[in-house]
Amino acid sequence: MFGKGVRLFRLLGFEVKIDFSWVIIALLIAWSLSTGLFPYQVKDLSTGTYWVMGIGGAIGLFLSIIAHEFSHSLVARKRGIQMKGITLFIFGGVAEMGDEPPDARSEFLMAGVGPLSSIVIAVLFYAVYRLGGAGLSVPVQAVVGYLAYINAILAGFNLVPAFPLDGGRMLRSGLWAWKKDFRWASRTAANIGSGFGVFLVVLGVLNVVSGNFIGGMWWFLIGMFLQKAAKASYERAVTRQVLQGRRVEDFMKSDPVTVSGSLSLEQFVNDYVYTYHYKMFPVTSDGGKLEGCITTKQVKRVPREEWEKTTVGEVTEACGNANSVSPDIGAEEALSRMRTNGTSRVMVVENGNLAGVLSLKDLMDFLSLKEELGDGARS
Repeated sequence: MFGKGVRLFRLLGFEVKIDFSWVIIALLIAWSLSTGLFPYQVKDLSTGTYWVMGIGGAIGLFLSIIAHEFSHSLVARKRGIQMKGITLFIFGGVAEMGDEPPDARSEFLMAGVGPLSSIVIAVLFYAVYRLGGAGLSVPVQAVVGYLAYINAILAGFNLVPAFPLDGGRMLRSGLWAWKKDFRWASRTAANIGSGFGVFLVVLGVLNVVSGNFIGGMWWFLIGMFLQKAAKASYERAVTRQVLQGRRVEDFMKSDPVTVSGSLSLEQFVNDYVYTYHYKMFPVTSDGGKLEGCITTKQVKRVPREEWEKTTVGEVTEACGNANSVSPDIGAEEALSRMRTNGTSRVMVVENGNLAGVLSLKDLMDFLSLKEELGDGARS
């Protein structure tokens, strides 16, 4: 749903990252608070003061979302669920799970603590707003009041039973506990989430038509995002469960086609790319030692007229996390890496030697068969 993100800091063992999209939305929030909400609520302050208030409100929202996601992560870790970290992106944040919850109770507790934390934060800010009003300056009191309000909204929105919102995950946990069928529960919750997304899209269009362009566009974009997120989250959940416990070595081809580094790019393209139709090939020396890999993207960077005098070895890419995996890592982890790096094939390397090649097609074919047979979905 978002890119790799930029690492901000590490706290309590969790890495916090920020996607570039969130920077854009943070600037928009600061702008709308500085030029819209706060000047409307509090009159006759300087432009500079309004901007300080707007930036303060945006930072407060930033910290509130981190606290919300940290609550998910802490409960998940306590329940034995692997958490990769927290990423802030365009419509908030997400605690990135390394795998699906082991049972319905764990999912309910992990999902429910998020809105609960936002409610607690909202109550605390409201208490400061009401009880500390006499001791706070007018600008500070306005920012505190906004943070109480926005955290209450954050809690309420996340409680909507539309997957993958927290309320949708709580709904899935209930359906999962009822039917004992993880896939059915995930599909049902995702369909409701997608339907809610459609509702928000329609609401956005109606607002735009009625003249509320900014508000309408927000609802439209959030609705589109929820539709996409519901589908992606369902597919990811089922994929994780189907691949659970399986390793790369279960899917790799142990006798892959390799190429020699002494070949010219002209020979490589004609004799290998056009013959086998792969986009990546392991490169080995004449003695069979693994040198790395070559991809069609690398070939494309070399001008066509130089293919005949350029060897494969000259453009070979060394082994690394982007193009190679170990045979004993989880298949789901390998799939995640391939999707992140946009690769359809990776080398399987063990102790510096080529053990095989893993292809995205083989993994997708396996998932397709599991889907068709309805196998491995219950838990």
